[in-house]
Amino acid sequence: MELTGILDPGAIRVLSSVSSKKRLFQAIADAAHVRYGLDPATTVEALLDREGLGPTGVGHGVALPHARLPDLERVVGIFVLLEKPIDFGAVDRQPVDVAFALFAPEEAGVEHLKALALVSRTLRSASLCAKLRANPDPATLYAILLEAHPSQAA
Repeated sequence: MELTGILDPGAIRVLSSVSSKKRLFQAIADAAHVRYGLDPATTVEALLDREGLGPTGVGHGVALPHARLPDLERVVGIFVLLEKPIDFGAVDRQPVDVAFALFAPEEAGVEHLKALALVSRTLRSASLCAKLRANPDPATLYAILLEAHPSQAA
């Protein structure tokens, strides 16, 4: 699985005015609607339902919200950089400013897990996250993510 199969340049957002997890999920859902045609209300509900099972804030300012959705043909993602970190209920209690949301078809099994592992592995790098945080331009963020992937996937 390649990052380019999950994320494209039109799925990158830099947000300045998000103040809560729910508002972040709404912004992600809006971006997923524009980019992939997903229903925003269904998307927010699915993200909130999944979050209810346990926090998707994985630590070090990174969150990996994810959900399974009807009418999806493949795993897709939305990357968000927040200009101001928000409380996310992360496992290390640190505020989140980097979020990579993944959406999978309801029947996706191993592909969903492979995508989560790929994104988690990619964003585990402190130096990569520092580069992302220092470059609030969507095109640059996309390039940084793709550049990081080959060395991280080996």
